[in-house]
Parts: sequence; structure tokens; C-alpha cells
Amino acid sequence: MPRPIQAFVHTDALRHNLARMRAAAPDARMWAVVKANAYGHGIANVFEGLRGADGFALLDLDEAQQMRSLGWRGPIWLLEGVFDMRDLELCSRLDLWHTVHCDEQVDMLSRHKTQVPHRIFLKMNSGMNRLGFTPTRFRSAWTRLNQLPQVEEISLVTHFSDADGPKGVAEQMRVFAKTTEDLPGERSTCNSAGLLRHASDVAVAADWVRPGIALYGSAPDFPEHTTVQWDLQPTQSLRSRIIATQDLQAGDTVGYGSTFTADAAMRIGIVACGYADGYPRHCPTGTPVLVDGVRTRTLGRVSMDMMAVDLSPCAAAKSETGDPTFYGSEVTLWGKSSHGSVLPIDEVAYAAGTLSYELMCAVSGRVGFSQD
Repeated sequence: MPRPIQAFVHTDALRHNLARMRAAAPDARMWAVVKANAYGHGIANVFEGLRGADGFALLDLDEAQQMRSLGWRGPIWLLEGVFDMRDLELCSRLDLWHTVHCDEQVDMLSRHKTQVPHRIFLKMNSGMNRLGFTPTRFRSAWTRLNQLPQVEEISLVTHFSDADGPKGVAEQMRVFAKTTEDLPGERSTCNSAGLLRHASDVAVAADWVRPGIALYGSAPDFPEHTTVQWDLQPTQSLRSRIIATQDLQAGDTVGYGSTFTADAAMRIGIVACGYADGYPRHCPTGTPVLVDGVRTRTLGRVSMDMMAVDLSPCAAAKSETGDPTFYGSEVTLWGKSSHGSVLPIDEVAYAAGTLSYELMCAVSGRVGFSQD
């Protein structure tokens, strides 16, 4: 009998969130961002739910090949571009769009022998200071690319650093718009936060938008806004079961380091989930979980393979069901329980002092995925 922890991908929720992003910018075409193996969901698991997008954006050539093997014939965009001359051969063969953000990538294109000219997204560093040509060098990079027979089409892109916060996007949009004012080519600016918070500005929405985290049911600006406020549904649920219970007396402690001490008699459940499954070790006592759909909390330190939860609000919870094919009560670590109640992944990430992105991407390979 396998260990009871399992992750679920909710296809209907992916479709819902994609429609929600389209509604935010109805006149723009949409890249569904599926980098990092679709934010930890698995590209094959999300494909049906997101195939209504106009294109897929990702990082790895292996992921691009997987998209083609799934039957996708539309646009695919390599967000960081190529890292080696040989990558350009695969771009030609798979018909990939790719980012150019540095002189070295222009050099590689100039030496590339191809019968199929490439479609390029030329990236501007408008203030994020990660990748891209500065505004003072952007036009010369465009001119150089435009002279290459290896280049068919140049689109223009930048990335917002503060779309999810009070600084906003106005200054980066001003720089981007001024620098590209008379250049031809389609534009792409909006990530999830840009779409949800700023897409009412037509210039921000641009020709292409590229939502990521919002497609996967997480609020990009939590805790300022929640998924309920943004009308997003959870697309990944991590569930396990209680495999043992313990009855504590006042003064009893729980777990390594005895970091939790009971102040009265209480009952706790031991869950088959730990940091080796991808659950954050640094989640403190009080991190929310659902037991049989009822909200409760974690207790003590998270171990490699197990964790403890408070069963005080869950009087009926148990470690066995009487059915030899099942363990005890269901525990939802984040996402949607089989009882219908929801624990937003943002709340768990917030308790851990991190972001939902990290939790989604960190689910361990020993945890099986199913589509739901």
C-alpha cells in the first residue's frame, strides 16, 4: 500500500483562472507561463486546462519539446532565450520564439545558419535589473537584430519589478514607452500582478500578456488581496492522512526540540507529510491545515516525513478508517479538500515566510500527482 500523501491538479480551476486572466485584458493575446514544470504542477497535468491560451512561455528546451509532444502547434516562447549556439538549431526545428537580452545572444544569432528565420522578443531592462538591454542600448540592439537575415520578427518586452506593490508600474511603463515609441513590433509587459492590478491601462495590457502565478490559483499580491477577491481557484492540492494519534497531558511536548508544549489535555494527529515531501520545515506552530475539511493548526517542528496537527477542533478525526485500503482522516496541507473546503496556498506560504511559488515548485518527486 503506498504512502498516503498525494498532490492533485484541478483542470477546471486552470480553465477558470485562464478565463479570469482573459477577462482582465480581453483585447490582448495570452501566453500561459508554464516554466518550472508548470510551477510544480507538471506540464502534462496542466496542458488540457491551459490549452485555450494563445501560446505557452517557458524556460527549458526539454519543456518545449514536451509541449510539442503533447500536440501543441501554436507559439512557444523561451523566456530567457538560448544559452548555446546549438539551442538555436532546436529553436528552428521546434519553431520557438525566444528572448534576446544580451549581446552574446545577438552574436549567436548572427552566426547561426538557418533556412527558417527566428521570431524574437527583444528585452528591455526598464528597472528590474535582471535581464535586458538598458534603455540607452536598446535601440542599437534592435537595429542590429533588424539587419540579420536570421531574424523574421522582433517583438518588444519588459518585466515589472513592482506590479504587486505600491510603487506600481508607471515609471517602468514610461521608460519602456518612450524608448520604443517609434519602433515596430508587438509589445508584452504584463505578468499576473500587472494584469490584475494595472491592466485597465491599455498601454500596460499591450499586445501580449503573460500570466503565471494567477493561473495556478494564487494571489500575486497576498495578503493585500486574496484569491477570493481576485476570483481565482486553487489548481494544486496537497493531501495526506493521519497515520497515528496521541493523547497529551498538560506539560507534554511535541516533536524535535520540544518546541510545542501542551497547556492542557489535548489530542493530536500525526500526518504522513514532511519536508522531504516539499512541505516547508520552517512552518511554525499555528500554520493552518484542514482535517476532514475542518480548519486546524500544525504543532511543533515539521520532520522529514511527518508532522503533528491539533485535533481539538476535529473530534471525529482518526488514524484508521476500518477499510484496509485507507489510512485515517484526510489532511489537506493546501488547496481543496475532498470535503469541498479550501485552504489557500497563500496562507500556508505566508505562515512559512515565503511565497506560494516556492511551495508549488518544491513538491517532492516522491509525491504522486493526479488530475482531478
